[in-house]
Amino acid sequence: MTNKTLLSFFFALAISASIKAQNRNPFGKPLVPDMIADASIQQINGIFYCYATTDGYGRGLKSSGPPILWKSTDFVNWSFDGTYFPSAAKELYWAPSKVVPANGKFYIYPTVNGYMYPAVADKPEGPFKLARGKDEWFKPYTPSTLLQTKKPNGIDAEIFIDDDKQAYVFWNTRHAAKLMPDMITVDSAVQVISTPRTQYSEGPIFFKRKGIYYYLYTIGGNEKYQYAYIMSKVSPLGPYTFPKNDIITTTNYEKGLYGPGHGSVFNLEGTDKYYIAFLEFGRGSTNRQTYVSPLTFASDGTINPVDVNLDGVGELARSKQPKQLQISNAYASSTADSMKIKPISDPSFKREEFFDPKFAFDGSNGSRWMAKEKDSTGWIVADLGKIKSVSLSKVYFVRPAAGHAYLLETSLDGKSWQKSGGHSETKVQSPHVDQLRIKCRYVRIKILNGVAGIWEWNLY
Repeated sequence: MTNKTLLSFFFALAISASIKAQNRNPFGKPLVPDMIADASIQQINGIFYCYATTDGYGRGLKSSGPPILWKSTDFVNWSFDGTYFPSAAKELYWAPSKVVPANGKFYIYPTVNGYMYPAVADKPEGPFKLARGKDEWFKPYTPSTLLQTKKPNGIDAEIFIDDDKQAYVFWNTRHAAKLMPDMITVDSAVQVISTPRTQYSEGPIFFKRKGIYYYLYTIGGNEKYQYAYIMSKVSPLGPYTFPKNDIITTTNYEKGLYGPGHGSVFNLEGTDKYYIAFLEFGRGSTNRQTYVSPLTFASDGTINPVDVNLDGVGELARSKQPKQLQISNAYASSTADSMKIKPISDPSFKREEFFDPKFAFDGSNGSRWMAKEKDSTGWIVADLGKIKSVSLSKVYFVRPAAGHAYLLETSLDGKSWQKSGGHSETKVQSPHVDQLRIKCRYVRIKILNGVAGIWEWNLY
């Protein structure tokens, strides 16, 4: 082999490696096409509900998105429309609990501006309002807090109602207490649950299965986030026994998953199939996404270590979906430069995100197309390869809870375009849906307002 041939060979290898690296998605298949954390997931009358912290607003704990409720009938196709807690839309809104049915209403217990609050609605979808006092906000906290103490400190409420209808509330640093029948008054006899691991703890999870109470609590954080647990056959307030293998979620270096933390446990209605939802380190700080893995038990009731991974669990219930069109190619007005994500607690952490337009069509909620920051007229084109009938478009924008306006155009030749959908007003929802019923080869979205990026774009 000549030097010139050898040089060409290694150049070709380098190009191939570069293309492969740019097409790599290190985030796998998160649950929803957005950055969310602290997810509380439950199934009610066949519908999956996901209440969560809306992440990805770029200023750490000084920012958050509004209260958003993702819903799904199959656990794969998720959507939301507006906010379920209007008065809290501009507050720092974190870690909502599951909704709890009681007194003919539904209650939820989010952390708002750093304090727990009870809220109430007629339906799981809301709209919710504060359950105590006026439905208004001011900092640091209002008289409507869940804890009616001089300093009502506490975050990450978790509510459990036992078989005898007694309600309990658990919150950070292992606190627990009974909740009165009005669902907004906390018993003054607050307990601190003793656990074998004594690090700072938040994001409690509590559930009962086959007569056993399970208390899950987080330790660590960032790439080192973990869940440990204890169990009791007596009462939600103990006494508890301490399983030998008490760490059930932890970093999986082999599969590239870091810091599985604050989430929830749920089971399919009427079954013994359990799952655990957890946030993952993601892009660091408050730029996280949520994943789900099966939760299984040994014959003695202890919890088996969870096989945490980035693959998700797929469809948990059947639903009819139209046939999706395959995309031949995708190109855009610009593509953001790749982003190397910095480690916080684990120097071995190495992750880089790419923003190829084809990521908008790869069927993964963890990859996305992003335009360059200074691209004021961001657009993306889906090339179907040949003229096809297109009946439906569903687009999941990046940072959807902040709202988007866009123009959808179609073309036979990629030169002459006609308006076929979109809307000029900024709407807070995901996905944005257009009924098309048109023949074309190319479909283009121009983003008029909102973040110029797309998690997923499905054409049917």
